Amino acid sequence: MTIGEDIHAQRILILDFGSQYTQNIARKVRECQVYCEIHPCTLGIQKIREFKPKGIILSGGPGNVHAEDAPVLDPVLFDFKIPVLGICYGMQLITYLTDGEVNPAKEREFGRAELVLKTFSHLFNGVKNNSVAWMSHGDRINRLPNGFKVTAFTSNSPVAAMEDPVRKIYGLQFHPEVVHTQEGGKIFENFLHKICGCDPVWKVDSFAEYAIQKIHDQVQGGKVLCALSGGVDSSVVAALLHKALGDRLICIFIDNGLLRMNERARVVDTFREHFKMNLYVVDASKTFLDKLKGVTDPEQKRKIIGNTFIEVFEEEAQKAGDFTFLAQGTLYPDVIESVSFKGGPSAVIKSHHNVGGLPENMKMELVEPLRELFKDEVRKLGRELGLPDEIINRQPFPGPGLAIRIIDEITRDRIRMVQEADKIILEEIKGAGLYNDIWQSFGVLLPVKTVGVMGDSRTYENVVALRAVTSTDGMTADWVHLPYDLLGKISNRIINEVQGVNRVVYDISSKPPGTIEWE
Repeated sequence: MTIGEDIHAQRILILDFGSQYTQNIARKVRECQVYCEIHPCTLGIQKIREFKPKGIILSGGPGNVHAEDAPVLDPVLFDFKIPVLGICYGMQLITYLTDGEVNPAKEREFGRAELVLKTFSHLFNGVKNNSVAWMSHGDRINRLPNGFKVTAFTSNSPVAAMEDPVRKIYGLQFHPEVVHTQEGGKIFENFLHKICGCDPVWKVDSFAEYAIQKIHDQVQGGKVLCALSGGVDSSVVAALLHKALGDRLICIFIDNGLLRMNERARVVDTFREHFKMNLYVVDASKTFLDKLKGVTDPEQKRKIIGNTFIEVFEEEAQKAGDFTFLAQGTLYPDVIESVSFKGGPSAVIKSHHNVGGLPENMKMELVEPLRELFKDEVRKLGRELGLPDEIINRQPFPGPGLAIRIIDEITRDRIRMVQEADKIILEEIKGAGLYNDIWQSFGVLLPVKTVGVMGDSRTYENVVALRAVTSTDGMTADWVHLPYDLLGKISNRIINEVQGVNRVVYDISSKPPGTIEWE
């Protein structure tokens, strides 16, 4: 068996019925060191057979099994003798398709509930009784299908868990994939290892070997071009490709003038000096800033920056030589989010932060070694490859850079103010030991001026908004309750050290309804 086959051979199929938690299911499975893939619930029976899963998980979803447009699947799936776990809507669908009865509950159940175990189940082996489970449903099971038994209940759900042990079909009315469910990890371990018989073979070190072999097979004797930004994804791609190809990898770093303070120097020191990579550094700041002159609309800013990046990259790629392959830091969420569970595109809130979609007319074959990984797995891989913690643990930084943190026209002076404020914010948050607990922390320069008093003189200067949020994937976020003394210290330093700023405010908006970035 080859390395590639070994880490993928025992795999779980997750069928997505539109749940907001589907990616959480996949991450839980991966945490148990089992490979899995998410596919739309419309995946045909033949495709499911070809996938050869050791187990199948049916996600939750917003639908109602009795609705006309309710997502369904072919019940022949239950005759495959493959273990099935249905979560929330997935459990209701199992009931509906196997002649049980699902009806609206008199009282809907949302939030924490106490899970009471009723009878022995391999799914709950080692799970504590009366633990907290997270509910989110308006329907409930009124009559079990033939062959099923109740294994757990809550005060409002007489059937919080059910199973047909002969056919190995299991249903959970709660969400074991969310952090609020205390024993969720153990439940997944039991399903994957004890019921499906999966071994824990999906490991970062195994993936590194597999990915390097796959790169060799794809590239063979060719050369690869990589756009390096210094962020986590592109840095791990570069480190992995360098380990596989050595001098046949050429990286291009484009300074658009909208980076954090001293960012270019850090990238050069890490990749050229430490890793000894072939790194082309391009100072294109004047080109970008000239094109952004007078522009205030955020979407226009993004398009200008994206198009200019492509133009500069193409020009530099031609200078670097003749290349057959282009590397990109595509991750698994990028792959699965491109199609909704019904097969259509998701609603676009705003253009994606990560600028760098390169043109098809470059006529290079894509190398995407991270496309099977989630962000946390990419970080683990980076550590395995020897990247410094400063890169591995760094907070996300938008592709358009500081342009979307200046809510006005981009000027060099405004860039300076945001860079200096950003430096102070990160220094103080790191000094307080909070950096790794925060998803993103940064400053935004607002398009307003306020009156102030500095040195007995009246000032009329700019406002910086401080933003700090916690999140697991950037899809939802909540503001961080930073200590008052830390807020005071950050505010005092920005006002005293950043020329042109006389006021600091703190953003206490969550996502939704707000977004993490202001533009």
